[in-house]
Amino acid sequence: MDYRTNYQNWLNDARLDEASRQELAALAGNEKEQEYRFGGELEFGTAGMRGILGCGMNMMNIYTVMRATQGLSEYIKTLSPAEQARGVVISYDTRRNSRLFAQKAAAVLARNGIKAYVFDDVHPVPMLSYAVRYLNTIAGIMITASHNPKEYNGYKVYGEDGAQMSPEATAIVVGFIDKITDYLSVTVEENSPLILSVPKEVDDTYIEALSKLTLSKEAVERCGKDLKLVYTPVHGSGYVPVMRILKLLGINVTVVEEQTTQDPEFSTVKVPNPEFKETLSMGIALANRIHADVVFGTDPDSDRLGVAVKNDAGEFVALSGNQVGILLLDYILTRLKEEGTLPKNAAVVKSFVSTGMARAICDDFGVALFETPVGFKFIGEKIKEWEADGSHTFVFGFEESCGYLRGTHARDKDAVVASMLCAEMVCYYTYIGKTVWGRLQEIYAKYGYVLDKNVSIQYSGLNAMKEMNAVVDALKTVRVEAFGPFRVVAVRDYSADVRRAADGSEEKLNIPKCNCVYYELEGGSFVCVRPSGTEPKLKLYYSIRAKDEATAQALMEQADASAKALLERVKQ
Repeated sequence: MDYRTNYQNWLNDARLDEASRQELAALAGNEKEQEYRFGGELEFGTAGMRGILGCGMNMMNIYTVMRATQGLSEYIKTLSPAEQARGVVISYDTRRNSRLFAQKAAAVLARNGIKAYVFDDVHPVPMLSYAVRYLNTIAGIMITASHNPKEYNGYKVYGEDGAQMSPEATAIVVGFIDKITDYLSVTVEENSPLILSVPKEVDDTYIEALSKLTLSKEAVERCGKDLKLVYTPVHGSGYVPVMRILKLLGINVTVVEEQTTQDPEFSTVKVPNPEFKETLSMGIALANRIHADVVFGTDPDSDRLGVAVKNDAGEFVALSGNQVGILLLDYILTRLKEEGTLPKNAAVVKSFVSTGMARAICDDFGVALFETPVGFKFIGEKIKEWEADGSHTFVFGFEESCGYLRGTHARDKDAVVASMLCAEMVCYYTYIGKTVWGRLQEIYAKYGYVLDKNVSIQYSGLNAMKEMNAVVDALKTVRVEAFGPFRVVAVRDYSADVRRAADGSEEKLNIPKCNCVYYELEGGSFVCVRPSGTEPKLKLYYSIRAKDEATAQALMEQADASAKALLERVKQ
């Protein structure tokens, strides 16, 4: 792809808006930046598209958003008239240009004769997923880059079931997008009667749906008003719905006021990712001042929840996504069993890179556990499958990246319902004379200690995604017998849908394909390597079983050193 020609064509095109023209003119002589912006196209995959904001074919801007929406429109126009008439619902978060992108997407749909419902203000991912189902639209669009740095924005498409669009449908949409080689040719109809506001009742019925999922009403009534909970929306879209559901339950909440503003610069944090303790630092500082019990933080599109609790020494510890996952899993199954409402065909779903401890907990409760590739859409697909055939009843799903879902009101991770569940979990353990931290230690004592950690290796440049995938492909050609002190007992190649045991035997995995290599280690530990689908990072996942934390940490460091040495070897 001739980036110089593409750059000049855009710069000289009379249809380009003036602000974008000036932005491109400022790049005269900057070959590296021109190549990044015009040497490739922003990829639209099964997670939609996500990129750095700016003018160019490989950037997030109104032209790439309108082109993607035109591709979606062409797909919708292949459906029946009744399906087309159902329209599309659009939501957006607090990032730069999110509202503008939502408006442009709606105007493209309208230009194609497709009805578009647009939220009047920022709303999180789970509420978009819910709205698709409530309004019975044929699709949904969410403008967000989730937890990425402020320089990013993104575009995600949802199917009629409220889950992110299936790989099969996405491939058709991408085919239509690829046919649009003239990015500036897409036209809009901005004042169309086909552009409607999302009815206010969507918010009310969403909160009502969540309130029906509570598990410890008596404990909340007894302890909620005295609980000291600090919450930060980290300048994102979770502020209104999270506060609303917690107040409805009667939970005493103190917010980090400085972080309630819709600040697209996320000026009080390095990155708006609640997986990191640093992102919760203002909440923890406030919690220490008022002697609070727990700290919650949600990301810009409020699909991820970060949690910090006090340890036995009274110090706040930021729990990992895996730790919150097993705490919620244990809590939900415990309460359902205590109330006699645990379905006989109950099922839990997690991504295969999430903690191996989930299986021990599910086995103990007699609950089926299913694994999926990374991406909550695969969990959503399981819900849809079970609703159709009745084989299982979904009770909980989670991913290690702080994503959780209880209920079937949404088909994506939901930090609003997770906030509600975690708050009542704190109340429940307070009610029975325990702490969340204490319960976590009991879980480790019962099932064995597991250290779960992931390490990200940053890539950059136009070919970052290709380079990461090449590394993973190379791993498939190398025989690995051990990681540090751990012997490899089997290797799962998810791109080939096969598990190869150390003795040479093979079996099908029967799971959607993805480019990932997963090493099963002796004793139930694992190492997994995969390229991120949303940012230029190669991700290494470790789940290390050991007698205690110190031993697990030492073993993990040995496995990590071995894994990184292997990566260096296959790069050469």
